[in-house]
Amino acid sequence: MATPSDIATVHTVPEAIHRRRWAILVVLMFSVLIVVLDNSILNVAMKTISSPEPTGLGATQSELEWAINSYTLVFAGLLFTAGLCGDRYGRKKVLLAGMVVFGIGSVLAAFSGSPGELITYRAVMGLGGALVMPATLAILMNVFERDEQPKAIGIWVAAVGLAIAIGPITGGVLLDHFWWGSVFLVNVPVVIVGLIAMVVLVPDSRDPKPGRLDPIGVLLSIVGLIALVYGIIKGGQLADFTDPEVLGTIGLGVAVLALFVWHEKRSDHPAVDVSYFRKPAFSAAIAAIALVFFALMGVTFFIVFYTQSVRGYTPLESGLLLLPLAVAQLLFAPRSRLVVERFGARAVCTGGMVVIAATLAGFLLLDTDSPIWVLEVLFFLQGAGMAHIMPPVTVAIMQALPRDKAGSGSALNNTFRQVGGALGVAVLGSLLSTTYRNGIDDDLAAVPGLSDAQRHTAGESIEATLGAVQRMGEQGRALVEPAHDAFIHAMHVTALSAAGVALLGALVVAVFLPGKEPGAGPGQEPGKKAGEEPAARAGSDGAGAAGGAPERGHDEPNTLEAHR
Repeated sequence: MATPSDIATVHTVPEAIHRRRWAILVVLMFSVLIVVLDNSILNVAMKTISSPEPTGLGATQSELEWAINSYTLVFAGLLFTAGLCGDRYGRKKVLLAGMVVFGIGSVLAAFSGSPGELITYRAVMGLGGALVMPATLAILMNVFERDEQPKAIGIWVAAVGLAIAIGPITGGVLLDHFWWGSVFLVNVPVVIVGLIAMVVLVPDSRDPKPGRLDPIGVLLSIVGLIALVYGIIKGGQLADFTDPEVLGTIGLGVAVLALFVWHEKRSDHPAVDVSYFRKPAFSAAIAAIALVFFALMGVTFFIVFYTQSVRGYTPLESGLLLLPLAVAQLLFAPRSRLVVERFGARAVCTGGMVVIAATLAGFLLLDTDSPIWVLEVLFFLQGAGMAHIMPPVTVAIMQALPRDKAGSGSALNNTFRQVGGALGVAVLGSLLSTTYRNGIDDDLAAVPGLSDAQRHTAGESIEATLGAVQRMGEQGRALVEPAHDAFIHAMHVTALSAAGVALLGALVVAVFLPGKEPGAGPGQEPGKKAGEEPAARAGSDGAGAAGGAPERGHDEPNTLEAHR
């Protein structure tokens, strides 16, 4: 009969892989770094890209939104299929392919000659990102035992914080010395280093019983998301959500997404297994990810215009202002599992969502001349809130599924994060645009010599108004202060709306995410007696240490091709 000490030495992955698991995690963080790095760099570069040629591409606000969302929509639309491909053909193979595609898309985006080309090549980068992200979490779940997974995922999430810090600073330095395309070209050396390390260290793994691909489901999800987001962005651009084109595309998007859900429920090989959502803890964790990124991505979109267009900071200075957000994630994300062990996932995630809602409402304190330390404090608290949400909900999602379905679980986690972010940029970006236009229209109408078309273009964003000011010279200087005031008001309205979304997320988490079971102490799984070994070590089913989501199937076979 095996003793607890004997059980503790049993690993569900080969010992050679288990010994180098932390080195593998570092390599996987390279892939996370490259995907998040690109988006955080782009946030700093948006003002430059919106500048007229030769400085930028002269992109409008709606084109900037599409430069972000073309990546996000392709990423989100293909994540399910990419996760299944990794489960079927090998996660390492898919990871390497994604890194190559991402590198090629970065080179093409760097040399874009128009906003349209940039939007297209960003979509190529989205394809690469879709192949990369599910594979990283799936590999992580297969090289770490269950009791170490929360710690590993916390470090993995901290890599996002590192990328948030490095991205804007790197982008600022590049924009101070090179042309705007350098913010994409910088991805190439990171891709090369990452590819070499992955070939040498990362093992391959796959699902021994993979599901069939679902091209109809993938097509429906992409068409539905694109139509929905296009309608929302178009409504903001026109400042009229009753326009027939806007209503038609939004209605089409909703109808196609409803058809997608109907198809997935009846398919014997769905891109998304909707049966997962029957578990309240799983659904609550997914909803928390979507809502927090809806709120944060929408706010991140406008804050760069506040720091650069209103406050006059350079791209590098704007990047440095984001440091507190990243530092907080780096400090708290790896340690969040300890807080979850003591208080339970429900209390920790609810508290994190409330903190984020409070910081978003705190943007009401910002004006044209507010002390900049106020923004820094808000960023730090925002990062701390995120650090106590992302690791526990990610653990809850990943441990709710069998280990050999890790690719599908990772795809769901990343899909709802990206869809939430895309809708946040579209909805809150359109709200910002509409509110700004309403605030500046009367001042534009008072300027002599502007045609209706010129007024419409100048009223789309603060950057468009300031561009018109430069073209008009002295005559247009009277517009600067009204433009700043209109933007501040629009920012306040948008931030307050985002805070409401975050509070909704807090309510969902508080109601549906499992709490801490009685008798579970710090460092101990809920439902386990003191000294009892975690279930994954013994190869039996058990409850998750974070999130309390039940695990099933970890004793099923999983093919791990170790490159010893």
